[in-house]
Parts: sequence; C-alpha cells; structure tokens
Amino acid sequence: MTEPRRLFDCIEWHLERAPLEVTLAGKESGRWKTYSTREVATIVEDLAAGLLALGASPNDMTVENRDKIAILSKNRPEWLMIDLAVQQTGAILTPVYPTISIGDLEFVLQDAQVKFVFVNDEELYLKVFSLKDKLPDLKEIFTIEHVANATYWKDIAAHATPETRARVKEIAANIKYEDVATILYTSGTTGTPKGVMLTHRNILSNVVACLPCFPPGENMRSLSFLPLNHIFEKMVSYLYLFRGTSIYYAESLDTIGENLKEVKPHMFTTVPRLLEKVYDRIMQKGNELTGIKKKLFFWAHGLAEKFEINQNQGLWYTIQLKLANKLIFSKWREGLGNELKCIVTGGAACQVRLIRIFTAARIPIMEGYGLTETSPVIAVNRYQEENRKFGTVGPLIDGVEVKIAEDGEILSKGPHIMLGYYKRPDLTAETITDGWLHTGDIGTMVDNHFLKITDRKKELFKTSGGKYVAPLTVENKLKESPYIEQVMVVGPERKFVGGLIVPAFPALRDWCKQNGIPDTTNEELIRNEKVISFYKEIVERYNKYLNHVEQVKKFELLPNEWGIDTGEMTPKLSMKRKVITEKYKDAIERIYA
Repeated sequence: MTEPRRLFDCIEWHLERAPLEVTLAGKESGRWKTYSTREVATIVEDLAAGLLALGASPNDMTVENRDKIAILSKNRPEWLMIDLAVQQTGAILTPVYPTISIGDLEFVLQDAQVKFVFVNDEELYLKVFSLKDKLPDLKEIFTIEHVANATYWKDIAAHATPETRARVKEIAANIKYEDVATILYTSGTTGTPKGVMLTHRNILSNVVACLPCFPPGENMRSLSFLPLNHIFEKMVSYLYLFRGTSIYYAESLDTIGENLKEVKPHMFTTVPRLLEKVYDRIMQKGNELTGIKKKLFFWAHGLAEKFEINQNQGLWYTIQLKLANKLIFSKWREGLGNELKCIVTGGAACQVRLIRIFTAARIPIMEGYGLTETSPVIAVNRYQEENRKFGTVGPLIDGVEVKIAEDGEILSKGPHIMLGYYKRPDLTAETITDGWLHTGDIGTMVDNHFLKITDRKKELFKTSGGKYVAPLTVENKLKESPYIEQVMVVGPERKFVGGLIVPAFPALRDWCKQNGIPDTTNEELIRNEKVISFYKEIVERYNKYLNHVEQVKKFELLPNEWGIDTGEMTPKLSMKRKVITEKYKDAIERIYA
C-alpha cells in the first residue's frame, strides 16, 4: 500500500509494516482486554460486511444520500472499530455526545436522517428508544453492552455473507480522499447543533502534519479519555493508529488517576479543566505535608513558577531545579505513571502558569489550537523545545495558512478546512469567504512564528463606558489562585467588571480550619464575613496584574461547581456563558445593585 488516502487505511498500513500486539485496549470486568492490529482488522471486516447485509449503503455516494450511522458511547475500543467499519460501508458516521440533551439528540438524529444507532449501554438505549416514534428513518439500535431485547453489536457480524464481504472491498476501494468521512455536530454554546462535514483529506492532512510535532519513539502507549466524538480526540486517535501507538481507554474521568498508574502512558491529550484538577490535587497533597517536607515542596514549586523555556537561567537556578526534580517533581511524574513524554492540551485556553510549572517538572505541556471546522489543529507547540513558547499555541502546522483580519480575528485556509455545514449552505457562506474560514477567535502572531490567542470574538464585551474587556484574560489570571475553582467575568453594558466565583472548597475548608472558622455547608461558608473578606483580598491581589478596565470590582461567591450534568459546561468543559448568566441572574443583579 502506498500513501494512505483514507482514515481506514491505518489498519492495512500497519498489517503491511509492523502490526501491533496492542492496538486498542479497554477495561472489561476490572481487567484490560487488548486487541492486536490483526484482531481489529478481523472485527472491522466482519462488522462492515454485516452492516451492509442489514441494509447500510453508500447509495449514490452524495453526502445527502449516503446512509448516516450514529454512535453514542463512552470511549472504548469498540468505538473506533465501529468507526472504521462504517467508513468502509460508504455510510457516514455521525457521533453524538452521550450527555446530549434529549431535544438536541432528536434534532441531530432527524437532521442527519440516521438509519442505525450504536449505543453504549441500557441507559443510552432507552434514551434513543424513547424517540423512535419521531424518527421515521431509524431502522435499528445496536448496543455495545448486552441489553435485554436489543441487538448486541457483535451479532451484526453473523449477517455477513461472501457477497457482502466482496462488496465491502469494492466500496472501500472506491472511497476517495475528498469524500466525507464523518459529520460532527458541534454542541456549541448557543443555538441548535451544526453538522460539520469533514472529509478524509481534512482529517488525514491534519494527522500527517501533526505527526512530526509529537515525541519520536516506537512502542508507545497513550491513554484516551477526552470524548471520541470530539474532533480533537478523534484526529489524535488516527494519529496514534498511523504511527503505531497503542491506545488504552480510561474507564471514566474518575479513574484517570488509577489508569495512569496501570497503563504508564507516554502521552495523552486533555483539556485545561482536567489539567487544573490534576494540579489542584498535587497542591492539596503539598499542603497536607508538614515540616521540612512541606518547605521543600513549596521551594520546588517556587522554582518551577520562575521557569522559562529556551532561556539560560544561570548555573545556580539550573542546579536547584535539577535537585527539585530529583526530590519533589519525581513524585509528580510517578503519580502520572512515570513514563510521560508530554501532555497535549487544547479545546480552551490553558493557564500559562500551569504550563510553566509542569514543564519545569519535566512534564512538557504542548498547547495547541483549532476548531471542529479545522479538523482541528491550526497551530501547536512542538515537542522540540525551540518550537515551544509559553503563552502561545505554537507555530502553525505544515500546509495551514493563517491571516489576521483588521479586527484581529484569526482566519485560516488549507486542506484542513471543513467541506461545510451539513444542509446549511447559508451558515457555510457566512463562515468561509474565498476559502478563508473565520474562526471567531482574536489573535496575533508573536515573533512571526507563534500564534497567540487573546480572546473569543463573541465573548469580548463593552462596559457602559465603551471600553472592551476580554474575559478569558481576567478569568485565567484569577484561576491562578488555589482557592478559586471556577470563575466567570460579567459586565457587558455595565459600569464595571464583576465576577461569579466558585471557590475551591477543599482548599477553602483547609483555610477555615487554620483560621478557626467552623466547618459547615458550602452555602453557609460563602456567606461567612471572614470568607468574603478573604476572597476580596485574593481578587485584589490578582487585580494588580490587570489593566484598570479589566479589574474585578465586585463578585458573588457561588456554592456549587458548574458541570456538564447541571448544564453550565459543554461536554468539552467550556463554560456556557449564556446559561450561567441566565441561571445566576439574581447574583449578577446583586453585584450591580
């Protein structure tokens, strides 16, 4: 096989070169079940032939007429095997977040006229089944786990015949580089979901351009836990498959800590929110230390905060950092499995301070940037140090062009730009002009080499004094405090900038204990005068780093963390500003009362 031209070529590519003992692995009944390249190939072939026998079809190969097959599942080996099989039938995989609201689920399944749905378990089976009467195109729901009265996904293979097996090969051979590989509905923070059409060329060009950005090495392991229906994890999965990196799936977000120790991965991808949680856990452990151990921990942490990349910081600093790495940071690395070469972060802006500290601790954080519409990577900080710069999202990847519009918006052009929004030529024309995609982000080039994101265009707001405020800058500054878990800046058309703050309650409770404040509920703690004064001091301390207009003048403390289930966060853990503004409008009114 020459150059791969479709995503599903990854399996054959490896069978011809160096098949892996472990291509995919997931936990079943508490034990790791692994699949070799050969086993994956067999399962995918059987599944594709079975799907064709059950009626999946490419029809005339136009995007509108090709069958759509949806999947709602947590990350697991079966997810990628289903993806690879669906691609080879000529149907189009339409992945959906398992946490999607029932209204959005109905919209997506109707909009895409989905014919078959794969679901993870009984709960998701019932979620889809409850809509069956409203979905005339839906023929069958397959389950990945055994569910009573439902078709088990492995039973599909039993329908395969010699004819359908031959037909799969024929269809797969005719799928082109420019054909649509998937339609991803972006949950977005506003409006109904939009179906982003990505071709094999879109995603594969991104995979090929990103390969040299990652650490070199054979027989590497990765841990996967970001949702696979998000383009970031999906593209990186194909990057792993093409480069021969074994993919282990974490059981859930709650087991990442244990899974890291079991798998000892060389790399994983994450979003800043999860990285913040890892850091908070480390800091909590540091705070629990006593005596000399505690002093050493914070001495090392202080050194890491001063770390600069690509700079000689003098012999004395280098010696001290080496010692800190031996005494303190080696334990951090142990907690992450001890084999990590790097962590790749994207999906939202990461605090520079975290990247600095982890990098000093020999856990390089490679922050990147992109959108679903750009398949996704536009720029990424490289594993090679000279192409990494704190506070930026790194150099552009090969083949990708960027220009900064007059209002500061980042525009991008290249093989990574989506085909368009499914059935929405109007939205496509608004987003892409003359081949340039409008990202909706504001940014600038640093040293003509590194892209820096300064804010979301639609999140910039004006105070009543006519001054522009970029909320991200303010929020990321305040989140540097170990006592602040989440924060959202408010103030459009108001006299000044305010903030909604969710305290980091474990850290706050430690502080209360040290200051003789009795332990009580979150609701009572945030009303305690001493606690409020303490947060005023914290906000004042960070305001010094912000210009006058951006400073948070008043704030409200909130008792509960924002989450996906409670509706304030998107599945990739970005804030839904509209939802939060609506939900806490009383608190916002109190700020401006």
